[in-house]
Amino acid sequence: MKPLRVLVLSHPDLIAPASTVGRNERELYNWKTVSSVMGALLAAGHDVRALGVQFELRPIRDEIVGWQPDVVFNLLEEFHGETAYDQNVASYLELLRAPFTGCNPRGLMLSRGKDLSKTLVAYHRIPTPDFAVFPMQRKVKRPPRLEFPLIVKTLSEDASRGIAQASVVNSDEKLAERVAFIHERIGTAAIVEQYVEGRELYVGVLGNDRLRVLPVWELEFGDSSSRANRIATARVKHDPVYQERRGILQGPAEDLSPELEARIQRLAKRIYRTLALDGYARIDFRLANDGTPYFLEANPNPEIAETEEFAQAAAHDGLEYAQLLERIIALGIRRAKLRG
Repeated sequence: MKPLRVLVLSHPDLIAPASTVGRNERELYNWKTVSSVMGALLAAGHDVRALGVQFELRPIRDEIVGWQPDVVFNLLEEFHGETAYDQNVASYLELLRAPFTGCNPRGLMLSRGKDLSKTLVAYHRIPTPDFAVFPMQRKVKRPPRLEFPLIVKTLSEDASRGIAQASVVNSDEKLAERVAFIHERIGTAAIVEQYVEGRELYVGVLGNDRLRVLPVWELEFGDSSSRANRIATARVKHDPVYQERRGILQGPAEDLSPELEARIQRLAKRIYRTLALDGYARIDFRLANDGTPYFLEANPNPEIAETEEFAQAAAHDGLEYAQLLERIIALGIRRAKLRG
């Protein structure tokens, strides 16, 4: 790929300062994605700028008009503190006719609402845990079809926000308490799903029309003697100290038959297309003890740091990090050309 001008768009707090000497591990962890992407692109010879955006769209327009980047590498997952507004930023980039990486606005909208994405996927007869939505300021009354144990999540936030061991409930009293927690502390409606005991699997998908499905990846929960529920809590996903202490790892899913692995990858492709995703995305499954892969959620524009599961799965499939980023850029530019 010829050298390009690449504008990296992110939340301001996720862009590292010029010097990180003396910074703590949590700060370094928060900066890892933007630093990883920018470092790899700079090493490949591209001209790269980072732009932190959160409350104003004008800086995006000023940078695109003034600097005229060839592509925007979109790492922005929220706007005005709302994850649901990521689709609006993508729409704004489309209106500016600026090529950008990652998912289109429609795919972001369809996958962001967990109830909508599950409904669409279930319509195509893809196994999905039964669920119910509890809007804010409504009485919590469990539908009889939902049997314990259940898991309570935020309806629209991602990154395991609000998920803890207390999210798995076994009584109506605990259910009401956890739904109230989501309403009051997270500020969203709650989605309550049938809890599936099993393995946590992730499948990366890369492409617009022609799709490349990455190897099935697994989140290993470490000490099997622990009585804790084996779920991807916020600490499991984003706390390096906790991960090291508990032996939490991620890597290729082992002991899957070739038939089962192929089935999971086919399901990932079907889900990707059903939800109108493009660019790159990660599809999350729960593999039940009876061998049924249940769709949990789709993550458009997932974590793309070199050390995280998407890039690691790509490397395992023969796509090194610099190649992965350039492939993502090429997909964004190609989509923009097709749209004129």
